[in-house]
Amino acid sequence: MKIYDWPTGPYPARVRIALAEKNLRSQVEFALVDLYKGEHKKPEFIAKNYSGTLPVLELDDGTFIGECTAITEYLDALDGAPTLTGRTPREKAVIHMMSKRAELELLDAISVYFHHATPGLGPHVEIYQNPEWGFRQRDKALRGMHYFDGILKGQPFVAGDAFTMADITLIGGLIFAGLVKVPVPMECETLLAWYARMQERPSVKNRITMSEPIKALD
Repeated sequence: MKIYDWPTGPYPARVRIALAEKNLRSQVEFALVDLYKGEHKKPEFIAKNYSGTLPVLELDDGTFIGECTAITEYLDALDGAPTLTGRTPREKAVIHMMSKRAELELLDAISVYFHHATPGLGPHVEIYQNPEWGFRQRDKALRGMHYFDGILKGQPFVAGDAFTMADITLIGGLIFAGLVKVPVPMECETLLAWYARMQERPSVKNRITMSEPIKALD
């Protein structure tokens, strides 16, 4: 399999973490797509992923899979023992619900802030910007941080008692927030403690180099 991504990107981080958690790194090769050169918006890449976004998984039969959730679903199912996307109907529903909330309330909101209220990827990529909308989304992300702080006060992980795709999505959002200097409010003590703990997971710590062996943590 081949994964098209940008090593430090927060969305690619979601798939890299999933790969490490599933011990699948040896089964993939990475292909660099330069975001700052706008390579993800070129016709040759759009032919692989209509959305013009990263990451993209290319299977050996030539199938291209975009969207982090879809890629994680595929990777999680490969061994027939899904640990990231749920086993029972209830687990699947809760994990997907919380992962979607992490996208909407934090990760995607930070992305809009980055692309609209900061220089983003530069003038050659950021053709249109609406700073007011960007700052509104930054404020939405801050509200999202408070929401997840509350969630994590009652359980160790975003979707319950185990590390799942929902945690990975929230981690991606906090990675992005750090990159664009939107700090987690100090009053969100539980979220800050949770994120510090997550950054010690080998899959998160080594997501850029993908270099060290992984031992799954609960």
